[in-house]
Amino acid sequence: MPDQMTKGDAGRIQSSQQQGGKDMSSGGFAARAQSAGDKNSNAQAGGQGGGGNNNNTNSGGQGQKK
Repeated sequence: MPDQMTKGDAGRIQSSQQQGGKDMSSGGFAARAQSAGDKNSNAQAGGQGGGGNNNNTNSGGQGQKK
């Protein structure tokens, strides 16, 4: 999805904003970019395995060998 903000994009924006002495406040562009990158990353992770809670197929019992 090339049209969505990624965490890498947000990091580059934050770096350039900081180096340029721009607004680094919680309401600034860099913070909004980070928020968008985080939301998009979480949305992609949520579509790949249900957030990690449904991937455990181990029913237990391992480690009880005699």
